[in-house]
Amino acid sequence: MNLEFQVVRTRRKVASSVKAIALSLSLAIALILSSAAMTSKPTEILWDTWSVPHIFARNSPELFQALGWAQMQSHGDLILRLYGQARGKAAEYWGEDYLDSDRQVLTMGVRERADQWYDRQTPEIRNYLNAFVAGMNAYAKEHSDRLSDEVKIVLPVTPTDVLAHIQRVVHFTFLIGSNVSVSPALQRWQGGSNAWAIAPSRSASGNTLLLMNPHLPWSDRFLFYEVQLKSPDIDAYGCTLMGMPMLVMGFNDRLGWTHTVNPHNGWGLYELTLVEGGYRFDGEVRELETEVKTFQVKQPDGTLREEKFPVRRAVQGPIVAQKGDRAIALRVTGLDEAGILAQYWQMIRAKNFDEFEAALKPLQLPFFSVIYGDRDGHIFHLFNGRIPKRPQGDWETWQHPVPGDTSATLWTETHPYADLPRVLDPPSGWLQNANDPPWTTTFPPVLNSDDYPSYFSPRFLHLRGQRSVKLLQESDRLSLESLIAKKFDTRMELADRVLDDLIAAAREGSQLARKAANVLSAWDRQANADSRGAVLFAFWARAMNFDFLPNPALFAQPWDESNPLQTPAGLRDWKAAVTTLETAARQVQEEYGRLDIPWGDVFRLRVGDADLPATGGDGNWGIFSVLQFSPTDNDRFTATFGDTYIAAIEFADPPRARVLLTYGNETQPGSSDRDRQISLYANKTLRPVWRTRSEIESHLKSRQVFD
Repeated sequence: MNLEFQVVRTRRKVASSVKAIALSLSLAIALILSSAAMTSKPTEILWDTWSVPHIFARNSPELFQALGWAQMQSHGDLILRLYGQARGKAAEYWGEDYLDSDRQVLTMGVRERADQWYDRQTPEIRNYLNAFVAGMNAYAKEHSDRLSDEVKIVLPVTPTDVLAHIQRVVHFTFLIGSNVSVSPALQRWQGGSNAWAIAPSRSASGNTLLLMNPHLPWSDRFLFYEVQLKSPDIDAYGCTLMGMPMLVMGFNDRLGWTHTVNPHNGWGLYELTLVEGGYRFDGEVRELETEVKTFQVKQPDGTLREEKFPVRRAVQGPIVAQKGDRAIALRVTGLDEAGILAQYWQMIRAKNFDEFEAALKPLQLPFFSVIYGDRDGHIFHLFNGRIPKRPQGDWETWQHPVPGDTSATLWTETHPYADLPRVLDPPSGWLQNANDPPWTTTFPPVLNSDDYPSYFSPRFLHLRGQRSVKLLQESDRLSLESLIAKKFDTRMELADRVLDDLIAAAREGSQLARKAANVLSAWDRQANADSRGAVLFAFWARAMNFDFLPNPALFAQPWDESNPLQTPAGLRDWKAAVTTLETAARQVQEEYGRLDIPWGDVFRLRVGDADLPATGGDGNWGIFSVLQFSPTDNDRFTATFGDTYIAAIEFADPPRARVLLTYGNETQPGSSDRDRQISLYANKTLRPVWRTRSEIESHLKSRQVFD
């Protein structure tokens, strides 16, 4: 495919329509002559007014080449920086700030494994990967002036850059980074998501409904990219993570799926006792495998400093931390599986549940729950992942380092697909997941945790998950529109559990406490932009340390597995709660001048040039519409985490869908559309999906034709 192209602006739509008609006539004539002519029309990218690329390709290699081009056009600077980090050369390119990143990549052997993965791709996937990279490099060559000078050092991009990046994101960010923190290179972060699948029995239209609602940071490698892919092999819509060539969540005419971060331990930490020459293992001293890694670090004056550090490996895995004669080794599942891209390709091309499940069974994806729905009326939840066959211990045991001096703790196999918790077409007619264990994916429960090894997943249902269940239980039949309305629900489940006690206790306290009680009593218990009292409650809840799994010591009644939707409840220490409320009230009064300041005056949505009042809040408090905030100027807070790609799909014929990408679909300097979608989000609105050529051309921003 020749990547010389012409850009036809919207003002030339008349000419392009004439050309489209001519091409359609030519195609019709060619179809009479030969079925092979179905692929004769040039590959195009139609960019709609939301900066979403719709790729119409004459074959799959050209589809992936155009996808590489499109991602580079939208996010070239970011992608090149991410690939530089995946190489383990970011410190060489950009300086000291990337030392920890490079050490992690080198310690985990990411680059070497990427070479192995490339050799193990099927010829088909290797061809597509090569095409994806060729599209990126062609864009960079053609439009070098649109890329920042400091990231051009990464060019040209290679297929192993992509595979190294996938490892860094999937294995060493999501699988490990969301669960464990044992060194600066493995820092804890919190991922999240909501997902629903509604069967025809609970749908107003009689069609299956699916909600995609991942929650991630609004920057860096966590960004999603929205795209439509159409070739003779595929017609799909959805999103991928930045720099990846396959849709990670999406739908076609027949089916779709979404992911949530699942509480699944696909790693293990082993505490080693070091002795001269090695470490103790099964009563002997075993030698550590040691390799000295050398890398360059760019200095402020532009010169390079050489730095060396040893990478040491025990039988369990690489050493990631050490103190004295004690060391921690890390063991990770799925690193020997190279088929993530092939699995995603089969998932999006599936036409029914049997084909989709066949794509899942190889377990090439080491992490993420799967929530699925299709036009045939099936809904499905899989607690997906490579789960180690633990020789001993329960969930809590494996959240901490275990003794590494014995083979009795060393796992060497993972559970097959048949062992994993999964639910197909439950009697309830709905499935949900909000980063909960699989046992509460529907009510009444279908799965019994006692039927699975105790190390598979913990037992809990946090407040956001409870809110998710209640939103589904309270509705007899959902339409696409009512599903979207529920997605934007901002009621704080935590307030429903503790607010009555807090108000009662505060009314017996100081004048300030009584004033705070009056504000909280009038509050609607939601985090809408105009909610008054939410700011005061949020400051109190944060000071009380109501975190991901609320501390049982804070509640009069802790969470009870036999009463999972009404517990935890009540405040255990009323005096401490009132003292904390008085402190929070003084802070709110001093910083904002009033206790009942509206939520949206303090918590903001700032993307591009937009600065809007926020609606939504911390999922830890049982809010379904999730946002988390970072402090900014004037004692305000801006959203930096939470709702990202939102999609609501009804599997009619053809599917009906509404979507939103909160932070927009491009980050390149000079991008014009970054702040448009956040305005819709502030108004709790999704936009329509355009999938047909006529729909797209009616909302066309530009066109690229690859001759």
